Amino acid sequence: MSLISLSASKCVRSLARESQCNKCELICPTEAIVVANNPLPSINFSACVGCGACDAICPSEALSLDNFSASEFFFEFIDGEDNIISCAKNVPCISALSVEYIISLTVLKKEIVLDMGHCNNCAIAHKCKPQIIKNYEEASYVLEAMESETKVILKDVCYEAKEPEKLSNRREFFSSITLGNVAKAKHSFEDEVKKATDELVEHTLQKEDIALLRKKRITHRRKLLYSSIKRVQKPSIYHIIDANELSFTSAKLLDEDSCTACQMCYRVCPTGALSSDIKNSKIDFDPLLCIRCGICHDVCEPNSITLSGTYKVKEFFEPAVQNLIAFKVRRCDECNIIFSSNTDDKMCYRCKAEDEEARELWGISEDM
Repeated sequence: MSLISLSASKCVRSLARESQCNKCELICPTEAIVVANNPLPSINFSACVGCGACDAICPSEALSLDNFSASEFFFEFIDGEDNIISCAKNVPCISALSVEYIISLTVLKKEIVLDMGHCNNCAIAHKCKPQIIKNYEEASYVLEAMESETKVILKDVCYEAKEPEKLSNRREFFSSITLGNVAKAKHSFEDEVKKATDELVEHTLQKEDIALLRKKRITHRRKLLYSSIKRVQKPSIYHIIDANELSFTSAKLLDEDSCTACQMCYRVCPTGALSSDIKNSKIDFDPLLCIRCGICHDVCEPNSITLSGTYKVKEFFEPAVQNLIAFKVRRCDECNIIFSSNTDDKMCYRCKAEDEEARELWGISEDM
């Protein structure tokens, strides 16, 4: 059984208290992860079965298993000759692979088979099996839109693992005992003690985490996806697909009339998909970096940022930064601070709010 770990500085909930992300809690088949009203997810290690579904669904890769890495599996699988992915062979559960990994593996292997033969008798299938099917359908949809001849196959292979060979004699047994193995055994023992604790372990931001919060990161799965797509022949036509069918990226729209230029959306964006310049005179969007974590929508008070209903396949092959809005940059008449605005306001957003509050308190009209 694996032990799940949470990197607090990567979790989008650590970037803004308004974040509504609870994907890990919803996918967990044993309810080992609880978000509720906590700033960060709490984990009951004794309830965790190590399926890895939470790791795959986490948009920022904040969760990880101690004995399985999807990126390491990616390279091992690509180097191998087999094309079967099975929970009885090479992954803790097929749900531990995100859509991006499935697309990348399919593109490079030309064909992969997801072994669903063990799902019917699996205790966690009620949550994991629907997610596997959803990932399969989404990956197939994207590959078809790319006009790729590669394919993902769902099949009841029912792969059976071979029994590991036992050490034949004492000499071989003692030769296997090394300082490295002893250290691993000690680490495993400590993990087992941790798993035996039948209670929720809360996570908080530590001093070293706070220093990492402002760091913009591109996830490993995104790097591998675009590296893999570079090997795909460009389609004859760049199709426009339904953006609602995509779980790992998005296209953004921004309402210029309601945007207050508060800068929150691109400041909290964990990957830098939303960005500005040194003058804060605009908001740009890069679909290549978007992980659809939703935090920009959660922090936008006037709900100026919305999801587009369509997505251009061209963004997979020729990603381009899009300008969502341009602001006027001026100096505030009240506090003398330079601020950005898409209106002719002479006061910054903060001073304007304070002015409106004071006028309301003292019953002063705007004409005065």
